Amino acid sequence: MHSVSASGIWTRFRNRFIGDRAFYKMALSLVVPVIIQNTVTSFVNLLDNVMVGNLGTAHLSGVAIANHLMFVFNVTIFGALSGAGIYGAQFAGAKDWQRFRETLRFRLLVSVIITALAIFILTGWPVQLLSLYLQGEGDPADSAAMLNFGLQYLRIMLWGLLPFALSQSYSSALRDAGETVLPMRATLVAVFTNLVFNYVLIFGKLGLPALGVQGAALATVISRLAEFFVVAVVAHKNMDRFFFLNGLYRSLRIGRDLTKNIMLKGMPLLVNELLWSSGMVTMTQILSTKGLAVVGALNIAQTFTTLFGVFFFSFGTAVAIVTGQALGAGDGELAKAQVWKLMFFAVAVAGALGVLLSISADWITQIYRTEAEVRSLAAAFMRATALCMPFQAIANCAYFAIRSGGRTLLTMAFDSIYVWVFCVPYTYALVTFTALGIESIYPLSQLQHPLKAVISLVAVGSGIWARNLVGEKTESARTD
Repeated sequence: MHSVSASGIWTRFRNRFIGDRAFYKMALSLVVPVIIQNTVTSFVNLLDNVMVGNLGTAHLSGVAIANHLMFVFNVTIFGALSGAGIYGAQFAGAKDWQRFRETLRFRLLVSVIITALAIFILTGWPVQLLSLYLQGEGDPADSAAMLNFGLQYLRIMLWGLLPFALSQSYSSALRDAGETVLPMRATLVAVFTNLVFNYVLIFGKLGLPALGVQGAALATVISRLAEFFVVAVVAHKNMDRFFFLNGLYRSLRIGRDLTKNIMLKGMPLLVNELLWSSGMVTMTQILSTKGLAVVGALNIAQTFTTLFGVFFFSFGTAVAIVTGQALGAGDGELAKAQVWKLMFFAVAVAGALGVLLSISADWITQIYRTEAEVRSLAAAFMRATALCMPFQAIANCAYFAIRSGGRTLLTMAFDSIYVWVFCVPYTYALVTFTALGIESIYPLSQLQHPLKAVISLVAVGSGIWARNLVGEKTESARTD
């Protein structure tokens, strides 16, 4: 009797969490290009980090601080595109290419608007924004040097904001249509360009002057121009394959109802990403008050955890595409079933990577020419994050599942409100009201992830996110 019961439990578990060969072939066809794209990007970011780190700790920390501001912009663009992405994926599932094109027009327009606002803010108050991260204990001369290098880097990086935003608009639309290879190729071109120009411009190779952190920023701007050129030009030159781009600029028309719906669904996502990203950099700022050494250590740790994390965070893209298209085609039960299987796969990958990162944390920090204290703190931060990677994988898949059904207010509560209501006050309390050192505070701050994972499982299990937003499946002509 016991064996029958165990067999039944295994059967239910397998049916719920493990897919067949066709399912994994489909999922990997979506995930692998994204993993390659994000891995190469993160690896080149790592090499950039090491190259800048060779200039000195002040250079490394200055660039890291400026990149916190870039992070807020990048994630805000992601949030702005997400509302249109919900409808884009469902229109692709319903084969409604006319309205799919309109979602891309919306993305391009909102990208330009947000870029203009970002440039206004970052040119108006750069010193005040960068100085927020330089409040910790340390030599005032080091703090001044970090601010100077951060300003040098930021001023040049502003020129890359618009090409980045436009390339993300194209790439997100292509992914919604199930095309993940071209965005991957565009990113590969960009990261190779970035790597080459970083080496040449930072250290002054091939007869060019050594520009230091300014060279690193200029290399990034050039790479973003290259990425936009590849993804846009190649897509428009292959209209037989990317037929849904035909007539994109023939008109600027975006249906009034569609615009209203995207705004209603997208505005909470835009606000969510802005609040979430600002919440994350606020927690970094709070932790940085424990000393200037923490700034460099956090930068090193975040670079490596991002590199390891792309393998399971990329499953969010598969969740968004698979569930969005299933919902658009009117198959909510299929969408629910696929989320659990993708989530289990992501958790398994995250667990393995967490073990690997924890084991290797001490020796991989040795590639940096920085103080031993900074390297030791970075390794400790990596080990703490590694333990929470499976929980992060659960929350990431849940976020994209909830978003795919247009439950944007629930998404906002799940994501940014959670950060500001719990994570930021919790981190502030640890830093301000305890006598603990940063070696203890950082692991305790990571307890936010297991709690969020529990909330994620409840939200996905409820099934309230699985909604078809585009009505019955249509058969619009490919050439609409």
